[in-house]
Amino acid sequence: MLCSYSQLDESALKSIQALESEIGKSLLSFSCQDVEPASVDEGALEKIRKLEKALSVSLVAVDG
Repeated sequence: MLCSYSQLDESALKSIQALESEIGKSLLSFSCQDVEPASVDEGALEKIRKLEKALSVSLVAVDG
């Protein structure tokens, strides 16, 4: 399963902000997808790691 921040419309965002005000806590919204990680060889893995480091991100190889 792979999750990222949700893309919210204004109505959903306002609902979340109202609940944040009510409970006095910040909330983060994530949307998840079922994905299968891909098998990669050591050469590909090293290239992925180098790019992750250069961009300060995490990358996941998936099939499909």
